[in-house]
Amino acid sequence: MINNMKSNKQAFQDYLQYEKKYSPHTVNAYLNDLGFFEDFNKERFEQDSIEKVNYSQIRSWIVFLVDQGVSNVSVNRKMASLKAFYKFLLKIKQIEVSPMLKHKALKTPKIVQIPFSEKEVNDLMLDVDAPEGFEEVRDKLIVDLFYATGMRRAELISLMFRNVDLSSNVVKVLGKRNKERIVPLLPIVADQINLYLKEREGLDEIVDSDYFFISKKGLKLSESFVYRLINCYFSRVSEKVKKSPHVLRHTFATHLLNNGADLNSVKELLGHSSLASTQVYTHNSLAELKKVYSDAHPRNK
Repeated sequence: MINNMKSNKQAFQDYLQYEKKYSPHTVNAYLNDLGFFEDFNKERFEQDSIEKVNYSQIRSWIVFLVDQGVSNVSVNRKMASLKAFYKFLLKIKQIEVSPMLKHKALKTPKIVQIPFSEKEVNDLMLDVDAPEGFEEVRDKLIVDLFYATGMRRAELISLMFRNVDLSSNVVKVLGKRNKERIVPLLPIVADQINLYLKEREGLDEIVDSDYFFISKKGLKLSESFVYRLINCYFSRVSEKVKKSPHVLRHTFATHLLNNGADLNSVKELLGHSSLASTQVYTHNSLAELKKVYSDAHPRNK
């Protein structure tokens, strides 16, 4: 049974990686969750395999996680990993009924992402208006590209050199599940890219030459570096608690909607597979609309 479990986990890993086309980070998260449950099951129930557990065992793990202070959001993510695994076992006919069949996710508070205001973005752009040297030019371009394209952090880090087309002023973005989309570049961003390319050519050595954004040593950038960069830059102009690439992506969408862009266009630019994912940004657009209405309506004078 143990060997069978290992082969099923390997098959599940291959399924996530090659059929679902999930990123290595996502695949590892799924497998780690399975591993944690497997360890819990061995210790609590002296059962080597998690292939044929019942829901009471899963519920025991949920209670254990909550008692350990794990947030409901994290617990739900772990349950999603289990659900995907048992769904896969059903698919390959290793089980007949999923133990997750009647599971209901734990309630979680809705977290409203607060975008940066247009003033905060403009203040930052003025603050870093004249970058000097490779690193300053690169860092400003990263901020510009996030705000001008709505890219995800992973998409920007993995942006390939060949996918930036200045002859057409577009960039080809490889999104989730290897889905490609074309995003136009503003002329001001194209100018900033040209400046970056000149600085890039002056580097002594470029190791990861296929990647568009690199460090001074010529290496591909890390996710933590990009996160710290955005946090540091926006700390100059904003007192918001959350200052991250995702907030900047959220800002991109919200500002477009506030200035008249239609939801379908924003959906395509963000690389969402459905409008439901994009509609979360309409909350802020509605808030802006209410403010304009309140300020402008004669009855409110």
